[in-house]
Amino acid sequence: MHVHKEFDEEHLKKQMLEFVGKINQLPPVRSNVKRQYRERTVYYLDILEVDGRDVLFRVGVESGTYIRKLIHDMGEKIGVGAHMVELRRTKVANLTEDDSLSTLQNLEDAVYFYEKEGDEKPLNKVVQNIEKAVDFLPKVWISDFAVDTVCKGAPVAVPGVVKFNPFKIDEWVLIYTLKGEIVAIGKAAIDSSSLKDIEKGIVIRTDSVIMRPGVYPEYHRAQQ
Repeated sequence: MHVHKEFDEEHLKKQMLEFVGKINQLPPVRSNVKRQYRERTVYYLDILEVDGRDVLFRVGVESGTYIRKLIHDMGEKIGVGAHMVELRRTKVANLTEDDSLSTLQNLEDAVYFYEKEGDEKPLNKVVQNIEKAVDFLPKVWISDFAVDTVCKGAPVAVPGVVKFNPFKIDEWVLIYTLKGEIVAIGKAAIDSSSLKDIEKGIVIRTDSVIMRPGVYPEYHRAQQ
């Protein structure tokens, strides 16, 4: 953040920290969303260094928060104006710079080893599984007979659930096979605490299907 005028450092720090918590933010003119105030959460804001009028800080925010606008609003709050000079994304959900970044050269080398030598280990290290990106979400494991129907967009019903992590209604939930393969992502139709009391009904409404149909055999209900 570059501050437009001279400022008192302690006053600046105090005013910046007041943005931690719930804020109402109006998206900038050049944005892909409708310009209306939206509530967003600033989880933390750590001031790392003040060098002249430049302020280096680390901030954790809810998805959809505009950092450029946040800096503008902080400059207005401080009373001297400010704008963003540089932005670096260091973390998304549970993915961080420490374990998720790779150079383009490493990617090129990994593709070479896979195509020329059949060695997929470097490629698996560079291109990580989708499971890692969403591993922080609660999980439901379903029986083999339910997999193919979910792959075709069907919801997860009570008889198909084998085990689960605790989850709440309307929470995003990962749907897994018993082998640990991700099938889909959906929204919980009930609280997990209700599962022990019911024998039928929808548990998860499927939203995004990851696994292709046909990986697991179709389930045919026996006719009597």
